[in-house]
Amino acid sequence: MGPEALAQVLRPLAEMFDPRAYPDLVLGLESPDDAAVWKIDAERAIVLTADFFPPVVDDPYRFGAIAAANSLSDVFAMGATPLVGINLVGFPDDLDPKILTEILSGGGEKVREAGAAVAGGHTTSDAEPKYGLAVVGLVHPDRMWTKGGARREDVLFLTKPIGTGAITTAIKNDEADPAHVDAAIASMARLHRGAAAVLRGFSGALHAATDITGFGLSGHGHEMAEASSLAFALRWDAVPLLPGAEGYARAGSIPGGGRRNRAYYGTWMRTERSLDEAQLALLHDPQTSGGLLVAIAADRANDVEAAFRAAGEPVWRIGEAVDGERGTLRIV
Repeated sequence: MGPEALAQVLRPLAEMFDPRAYPDLVLGLESPDDAAVWKIDAERAIVLTADFFPPVVDDPYRFGAIAAANSLSDVFAMGATPLVGINLVGFPDDLDPKILTEILSGGGEKVREAGAAVAGGHTTSDAEPKYGLAVVGLVHPDRMWTKGGARREDVLFLTKPIGTGAITTAIKNDEADPAHVDAAIASMARLHRGAAAVLRGFSGALHAATDITGFGLSGHGHEMAEASSLAFALRWDAVPLLPGAEGYARAGSIPGGGRRNRAYYGTWMRTERSLDEAQLALLHDPQTSGGLLVAIAADRANDVEAAFRAAGEPVWRIGEAVDGERGTLRIV
């Protein structure tokens, strides 16, 4: 579902639940953040999220791993530690159950890698396979990360390259190079556990965070800038791309979600350099299990890069938070 339609669908639901009636609901429907947060006490808050989708790759095990990593992503993006996941499954009656076993095995291994456990789930018949999880995590109420809070001159870092939408569309069209597919799968299946561990060492300097998923770099970047009452300047030449992504976008492998993102979030984009249609499409490209986008105090940016290198975790410096029209993305 596109961002504009989703906002319209959720509006009546948000109006049903007055935040004043739920004082322990720290973040809920009124917030654009990545997960709901319920405060237990002064030391603990529960982080809750859910996500599922149809296969983006052909291999069932790898699809399960990708879907689980994507479901866990929102918990890590809030600075939380995942505790438990509940499988969410739709599966056709006429498909071999061994396929579902492989999907669940891939997901279960990824949840275990995250340090959490799968504790159950729900399965329903569906015309197309779908898989994901509802995930519960734990965070200190004063140490959770939110989209709002970026400050002027903060440095923007991204922890994964973009382009999964273009590559998975090429896969569906039988046009993807196997090497490009393998690189995309490795990126999508990589957990944020390592990146989050590095970033927790800079809690005072980390001012805002989100993960890049279905609304693309443009949509989630806009949400973060808007929540921070700032603009973001993104350097196109610094934005990392998955191998092959630009070529596939140039050949027309642009997913429908990317077109919807461009129609909606393009309102807040200001291109101050020459970009062709493929490059613009990649800025709006919907990501599956994309990277963390974080705003770090400028005086700690070099230290953050050094810490990522020492941990063997990838990271790219892609821009800065700047004064300007709230929520605007300047592409420089």
